[in-house]
Amino acid sequence: MIAGLSERAFKSRAILASGRGLGHDRHMQGFGRLVLIWLALAGGLAGCAQFPELDAVTTRGVAKAPYPGFEPLDVLLSGPVPQITGSEAARLKGRAQALRSRADRLRRAAGAPRGVEKRLARLRLKAEELRAQ
Repeated sequence: MIAGLSERAFKSRAILASGRGLGHDRHMQGFGRLVLIWLALAGGLAGCAQFPELDAVTTRGVAKAPYPGFEPLDVLLSGPVPQITGSEAARLKGRAQALRSRADRLRRAAGAPRGVEKRLARLRLKAEELRAQ
């Protein structure tokens, strides 16, 4: 016996200290490293994704405009209900018509796959029904 330990206890402590007694072996350590490498590569590639340029969408005055102030929620909820004016409605209708005509031109140019025409017709009818409500 060595310092109060039996030979069997000494061997089991040596096995535990080496890592072999805990179910770890060289193959599992290599697999863990491989998983970590793959995760690091995947994270690195995700960081290389292209994002749309949001700054190009803003108008000229937005960049220099002051930050809007905060209002209490009670003041916002108790105020008058916003109404659209006639000129704004006309402008929005014109814009909607321009977008519809552009969509029609794009549909004609691209050509829809077979069987899609019936579905598109049903969706257009449904959209008209929803607009009428």
